[in-house]
Amino acid sequence: MSQLETVYGIHAVEALLRFHPRRVKQLWIAEGRREPRVEALLELAAGQRLAVETKPRALLDELAEGVHQGVVAQVSPSQVWGEAMLEELLDRAEGPPLLLVLDGVTDPHNLGACLRSADAAGALAVIVPKDKSATLTAVVRKVACGAAEVLPLVAVTNLARTLEKLQKRGLWIVGTAGEATQEIYDVDMSGPTVMVMGAEGKGMRRLTREHCDHLARLPMAGSVSSLNVSVATGVCLFEAVRQRRASASR
Repeated sequence: MSQLETVYGIHAVEALLRFHPRRVKQLWIAEGRREPRVEALLELAAGQRLAVETKPRALLDELAEGVHQGVVAQVSPSQVWGEAMLEELLDRAEGPPLLLVLDGVTDPHNLGACLRSADAAGALAVIVPKDKSATLTAVVRKVACGAAEVLPLVAVTNLARTLEKLQKRGLWIVGTAGEATQEIYDVDMSGPTVMVMGAEGKGMRRLTREHCDHLARLPMAGSVSSLNVSVATGVCLFEAVRQRRASASR
């Protein structure tokens, strides 16, 4: 039997109970934790006929890697999708697809935050390289606030080759780089778009950069030279959302 994973936090566990209830094998609630959000979780669990156990908070502290909000679940292993998933997602897409590529983002907090922003912006999936990249962990799920349970994370062997395939399907590749001459607001992202964000500090790798149709930067008016990758991701994705809404209203 595959080893179970630990998922913690109200939003992450709620998303599992709503969208993947069969993966939840055990659910533990901290003693004395009875607030509306927890009661809603208990109702979801009851609807799935899942038994809930009450445990001392100290025990849950040992099981979780971070702030668990009094809710910890043991679940069957999560699935990181392969490249074939992209073809299926694009075939089913309604309207111009939006994809997010993270080229070597290794911090799990940043990955979780990017998943959350990508889900909120309506992205089809988040694409990462198999090597030298963060993947789904309990920390990522907690930071993603449920997005990790509903938004596909696709790990590919060769990111440059994947970008080439996406270009052949008619998607435009927009990469972010501080030295770019045009701002993100000057790039048309109302059509099929792949947004590429580089690694913390290093930015995009050379081959990734070479496969971009456009390079763009965020305007920086203050003393700092760049934004955290998860913050920059949110700004760029929602600029694409703004453009798509403006295009649809014309």
